[in-house]
Amino acid sequence: LQDIRNTVGNIPMEWYQDFPHIGYDLDGKKIYKPIRNKDELDMFLEKMENPDYWRTVQDKMTGADIKLTDEQVDLVHRLQRGQFGDVHFNPYEPAVDFFTHEVMIHPVTNRPADKRSFIPSLIEKEKVSKLVHAIKMGWIKPRKPKDASPSYYDLWAHEDPNSILGRHKMHVPAPKMKLPGHEESYNPPPEYLLSEEEKLAWEQQEVSERKLNFVPQQFRSLRQVPAYPRFIHERFERCLDLYLCPRQRKMRVNVNPEDLIPKLPKPRDLQPFPTTQALIYRGHSSLVRCLSISPSGQWLVSGSDDGTVRFWEVCTARCMKTLPVGGVVKSIAWNPNPTICLVAICVEQSVLLVNPCLGDKLLYGATDQLLESYVPPEEERVQPVRWVPASAEEHSRGIRLCIQHSKAVKQVTWHGKGDYLASVVSDSSSMQVLIHQSSKRWSQSPFRKSKGLVQVVLFHPTRPYFFVATQRYVRVYNLLKQELTKKLMTNCKWVSSMAIHPGGDNIICGSYDSKLAWFDLDLSTRPYQLLRHHKRALRSVAFHRRYPLFASGSDDGSVIVCHGMVYNDLLQNPLLVPVKVLKGHAITLDLGVLDVLFHPTQPWVFSSGADGTVRLYT
Repeated sequence: LQDIRNTVGNIPMEWYQDFPHIGYDLDGKKIYKPIRNKDELDMFLEKMENPDYWRTVQDKMTGADIKLTDEQVDLVHRLQRGQFGDVHFNPYEPAVDFFTHEVMIHPVTNRPADKRSFIPSLIEKEKVSKLVHAIKMGWIKPRKPKDASPSYYDLWAHEDPNSILGRHKMHVPAPKMKLPGHEESYNPPPEYLLSEEEKLAWEQQEVSERKLNFVPQQFRSLRQVPAYPRFIHERFERCLDLYLCPRQRKMRVNVNPEDLIPKLPKPRDLQPFPTTQALIYRGHSSLVRCLSISPSGQWLVSGSDDGTVRFWEVCTARCMKTLPVGGVVKSIAWNPNPTICLVAICVEQSVLLVNPCLGDKLLYGATDQLLESYVPPEEERVQPVRWVPASAEEHSRGIRLCIQHSKAVKQVTWHGKGDYLASVVSDSSSMQVLIHQSSKRWSQSPFRKSKGLVQVVLFHPTRPYFFVATQRYVRVYNLLKQELTKKLMTNCKWVSSMAIHPGGDNIICGSYDSKLAWFDLDLSTRPYQLLRHHKRALRSVAFHRRYPLFASGSDDGSVIVCHGMVYNDLLQNPLLVPVKVLKGHAITLDLGVLDVLFHPTQPWVFSSGADGTVRLYT
């Protein structure tokens, strides 16, 4: 066996950390470290697999692992138990008596005693004289004897802040007794004495409710005053008061109820917003279900259950045109593109595309040219709907195209660019939502399977997203990737309407259980706020395109306008403040306001009601 002994001596082995060797042997050759350091996993595997792991130690001097022999392990065990290292050493051998206990005649040593053993010590004398001098001068004080008698102190004698009790931070001083007044006098003024009725009333009162706990009496002189019968009783009660008095101050949190209400700005600081009813558009004979406004804000269109669509001039409330469509108008949408003059109207099973021929002649002429420039493709394509051009009689009334569906259509909405429009059909199959392209007269059904009854659909104002609201959820689809990106839980029983903020990151949903849910799409899939301002079902909600306003119309006949500020700073949550309740519509057939709509540029709101009127609030 080669003898590797490290000759570096007693030095810290960390000095060799960065070298491949760990020292030098007797011949002066380098002792190299083991090739690879073991990591935790190697150590663990070795611990599990090596039966001699427990008796293996690392030699710090050479870095090698050494397996201890049985004798070495025994030695370690003995030292741990506090025994001697040598096995053969017996600590309990009988002691050898060097000096016997018997007194011998001859002493062991016969040295004569020292002189200093019987002379007083000079050093001690010097020390004692120093101590005596210090006591005389008063530098050293004798210790006072301890007083063994117990000490008592009066609990309430000194209630100044410096006393023992006063040092308690929460100490409550004992309640002082009320000083006696005139009624306690032995000869009180006559007004303090009780009459017979007062005495009866006093006796019938509860003890805790009585103002006085005794009846005032009159005596001619102090000698005639008898002993007080309740004296011991009252002293005892006073003692109870003193020692049961809570000796700690309870910190009560005084919260002002006003502080709990969030600080909202005053409505007058949030102007402009609509406050007063300015115009009433009369003419429909039945309830007005839907409204839409031209992108310029000059013309308003309304659809009613009386089977007509009316076009109004906004500023004068003058009916410019009445278009009979032969059925209930469920939904109406003016094309948001200012260069195209088209209105989409839902009537029973078809969507009519109408050119109202209002305003700029060049504009609506260009729209007709755009529609007539359509060239049908060579081969017929299979579509879920039929595109039927208008007859000559219909053309003279303004109808340009008719998109015939298989079931009744309940909603229509345009994409922001004005070429695509989406319609919702009253059906439970996957063909509920259809997307049409007006320039190519082409329709498609974007969904393979139905996810519930679709209530409302909307296009995102800027990005390729499509919002589909079913009874309880709002699903957001990416039209480019053709996939579901988000599913919003509305926390409502039945969604009735939906509007999207012009910025595109917030949407509001109205529901038939009189709730309005505001969603911040960047924040969560649950509502950021649920507003319960209305008493009855919400029929319609709308955002303003330029001002931070949104409105909701309800069956309680009112329109509530709220300030909804969305900040560019993503860390700041939207600020929602209700600013005005607009009344005016009469409730007819248990229905109130059926649709609300903001003017594109002014802070004005339109509302249509079951009373057959359209109202403008400015």
